[in-house]
This record gives sequence, C-alpha cells and structure tokens, in this order.
Amino acid sequence: MKIIFDYQIFSWQLYGGISRYFYEIANRIAATKGNDVEVFAPLYVNEYFRRGGGLRPRGLWISPSRRYVRAKYWINRIASDWALRPRNDVDIFHETYFSQTDHCPCSAKRIVTVCDMIHEIFPDLFPQDNTSEIKTSVVKRADHIICISENTQRDLINFFNVPKDKTSVVHLGYSLTKEGAGEGSSVVGSPYILSVGNRKSYKNAERLLRVYAESSVLRNNFRLVFFGGEPFTESEYDMMKKLSLSSDNVMHLTGGDGLLTALYSGATAFVYPSLYEGFGMPPLEAMSLNCPVVCSNTSSIPEVVGDAAELFNPEDEGGMLKAILNVVTSPARTADLIERGRMRCKQFSWDKCATDTLKVYAKILQQ
Repeated sequence: MKIIFDYQIFSWQLYGGISRYFYEIANRIAATKGNDVEVFAPLYVNEYFRRGGGLRPRGLWISPSRRYVRAKYWINRIASDWALRPRNDVDIFHETYFSQTDHCPCSAKRIVTVCDMIHEIFPDLFPQDNTSEIKTSVVKRADHIICISENTQRDLINFFNVPKDKTSVVHLGYSLTKEGAGEGSSVVGSPYILSVGNRKSYKNAERLLRVYAESSVLRNNFRLVFFGGEPFTESEYDMMKKLSLSSDNVMHLTGGDGLLTALYSGATAFVYPSLYEGFGMPPLEAMSLNCPVVCSNTSSIPEVVGDAAELFNPEDEGGMLKAILNVVTSPARTADLIERGRMRCKQFSWDKCATDTLKVYAKILQQ
C-alpha cells in the first residue's frame, strides 16, 4: 500500500498533539511490511521528524521564522499541485489538517482525521476564524473520516450530517514513558497539583484558580502548577491578585518531555478541568506515570479515563473542589486511582492506533 501524508501540520506546528499523532502513526505504518509511506512536506518546521529517528519527510526543514511564512505557504502549495496531484501510484492520501486546496493524487482515496469540534461547539471563541468552513468542505470531499473518539464522531455527525458509515473511530496513544522520570517536587520545591496544556477559555483554568484559592487546604499545602501554553497574561496576574494568590501559590512552567515527565511523576494529583476535548491525551500521560487523575466528566474525557479518575462537572466549582480534596487528602483513594490508571492506559498505544488506522485504509481500498 502506498500512503502519503501531506505537509500541512508539519509546515506550521513545531510540537503539538496533532503533529505528534501523525509522526507516531506514520513511523509505525512505515515499519509495517507491505506499506510504503511518504510524508510530502517540501518545507516544514516540525521538530518531531527533524529530531526523531526513522521516517523523514520528503522536503527541507526550515527555521520557523515569521519571514518565511508566505514563501513556505506558496512553495508547499505549488509543489503539491505540481508533484502530487498528477501521481497515479498512490493508494491513500491522508490530509494532516484542513486545506481549501485539494492536493489529492488522482489515484488515491482521501482520508482526513477530525480531532475535535471545538470551532463548532464554541464559535464565539473564533470570531475571525474560517476553520469550520474549510473543515466542512474537506469532510465533504473525503472518502473517509477518522475520528479520535466516539464523542468526536457523534459531534461530527450531528454538526455536519455525515453518514456514520463514512466515519471510523481510532483512539490515540500517548508518548511519555517512565524512562528518565525525575522528581517534580525538586523543580517545584513543595507538594503540588498539576494542570497541563493551554489555558484558553474552554480549558477552564480560571475556575480551577478560583477553586484552588477558596480552599485553605489546597492553598496551605499545595502549589498549583500550570505546565505548557503561554506565560501568564496580565489579566491572569490581575485575577490571581484579586484571589490573594502569589508566586508562592501558583506557578507556570514550560519545557520538554523530560520536565513534563518529572512533573507528572511528582505531582500529588493531575487536574484536567476542560469543558471539552476531542480526546484528551494528558490524563493518559498522567496515568502512565502513576499520577492520580481528577478530571471533567464531559465530552470524550470519560471515554478515555473510564473508571480510573475522580470525575467532576467542570461548571460546578463546589464539585470540582470536592473531587480534588477526595484525592489529595486520601492516600487510599490516591493508591486506588494509581492502580486503576496503570490498567486503563494499557488500552491505548500508538501501536494500536497505527494498526487500527491501517485497517481503515484497507477497508476504504476495498470499497
């Protein structure tokens, strides 16, 4: 089977969940007998393919400098039209994001992965963004759509009226391992509760801050550590000031997988208060590193964590606080969640994700 992944996500995402997904499955599929995999990316910035072993894109890595943005866009687009579309040796063309331009080789079946429906569920957050409009056209022209959770599949069907038999669910894996896991408390300096990812409004970080601030048990015994995303904004600092929180209480860290692994390993609990996720990889990462998970009971998150997490309604601050305290004040509950987490995360892996993706490809080629 000849499979091509296009340039899109690798041309603008240095690191991140979507490019990690395609990096992991492309390498595994390429290592599977009988499959020839190509990542067509004339100009790319992604660091996974640049630094990782195995498969390399057909193209040139360039600096992510802003001055190259327009040149990168036009070179990738023109090269795709010229070098991809006329090809008749390709079986599967897997688009790595949503493009207005169709670069599919004439012989190939089109596959697209839909990771979430955030733009459709929270349109007010993206007033000048045409992603949903482009996604609609990509979904229509696709021969098949992979959804990364059953929840995303349901949302896609509801919003875009897509026939269910045009979709398949393929769960993601996770990438962090226990190798090199350090002690996060040595970085933070005291017991702490961890939250990972950006803090956009639907990520619900403001509620988590208020919940933390109102609890003397949490404030006096644990720091609240946010990892990833941008540094705290002025409005976030203003909010913390109003809540009487200082750098002794709340901190932001960013760094590579080594630091993140150490932080998961040393945290008293990992809290994931998001209002919506297409899948939600951080809870799996936490479970794999023996960190008890406290998380939202909405969207795809329960589908991922099963019975291995303390769940709460993310819009109920009292319920969120109770769930966190149930874990951080109870060694028995902590131990129970760690054991359940160990078992739960065994159900997800990049190997399984790649195998299930190959099954989708084979099914589409038979139609």
